[in-house]
Amino acid sequence: MAACNSLELRLLGGQSLKSNKLLNFRILSICLVLLSLCACAGQRIVTGELEFGGEQVERIWPPSPEIPRYRYAGELTGEQNFHSKSEAVKSGAAKVLDWIVGLTSSRKESPIVLQRPMSGVVDEEGRIYVTDVSRKAVFVFDGVDGRLNVWDAVTQIGAPFMSPVGVALGADGQVLVADSELGVVVRLDREGRPLGFIGQQVLERPTGIARDPERGLIYVADTLAHNLKVFDDEGRLVETIGQRGKMPGEFNAPTHLTFADNKLYVTDTFNARIQVFDALGDQKMSLGHRGLFVGEFVRPKGIAVDSDDNIYVVESYHDHVLMYDEQGRFLMAIGGTGTDAGQFYLPAGVWIDSHDRIYVADMFNGRVEIFQFLGGSS
Repeated sequence: MAACNSLELRLLGGQSLKSNKLLNFRILSICLVLLSLCACAGQRIVTGELEFGGEQVERIWPPSPEIPRYRYAGELTGEQNFHSKSEAVKSGAAKVLDWIVGLTSSRKESPIVLQRPMSGVVDEEGRIYVTDVSRKAVFVFDGVDGRLNVWDAVTQIGAPFMSPVGVALGADGQVLVADSELGVVVRLDREGRPLGFIGQQVLERPTGIARDPERGLIYVADTLAHNLKVFDDEGRLVETIGQRGKMPGEFNAPTHLTFADNKLYVTDTFNARIQVFDALGDQKMSLGHRGLFVGEFVRPKGIAVDSDDNIYVVESYHDHVLMYDEQGRFLMAIGGTGTDAGQFYLPAGVWIDSHDRIYVADMFNGRVEIFQFLGGSS
């Protein structure tokens, strides 16, 4: 009825309503008929099922005749990844009603898309959390509830993220986001509501973040301070690991972290290596070295480990993801500069879910590419 009254006023052009009773009656009749037609046609059901987009062609690595180890599974870009199960469209009556009450418009809102994804994590139920430094937000690809959430505020007063880089899962379903500009780790609940901060006046430029779920310890790469800071789940500083240098256990601008199988993996970016520590913080292995050949490092960033203990490192300078076995021996690479499936443009983070799907934040292509590990490391 409100829509009919609004239409009535527009058609009358400001004339007295009392002098147009017949017109009023006719308009009211049309609205009621069309509304009844729409009700009979039924409502459109949109479930928003999450689907991986991207090319539909089969791509595997390494190529035949080698045994395939990885298959291209798709990509995440934003709201385009959510599709309705229903193929129903609006009825003719519904479209006419939209036109009559002025609901349709030639203007279309821009889709919600990733701009500069940096890193991510997948929770036990399959929700995919992706940080975006350009949007200053965390994208939540929620296949459970069938929706895309964009978290861009970190306090009760609505202050925005400034530079969200690292993201990890915390205790009791919390999501931990390291914001390098704010100089804190933001604690959020599963709905994106802020629960507090970690590292205020302690962290200088936090980037990577990882958590040891058994011991309840949160590791943060403090890039500007050239060390790792360790907090408990209550946010108390427990330990500081390392200092600036090139010796084992020292760092030069550490960035990305991951914790897997009781080991902490650290991308020691400006030293062009990966350092691996045990749960007590003792250095156990150093992987990689500086060089220009595939398998060597110039600007290593993201780090992840699959269920077979294969190690994945993003080499951002050469647009590759490099794979190593658990002893640090180079196995193979996926990548090259470009926009096709399996190519990257300044990739950043890499993470892995419980199904051994490998997610790569393809930063300057504004997407997350997904690969399925097919098993085997030799």
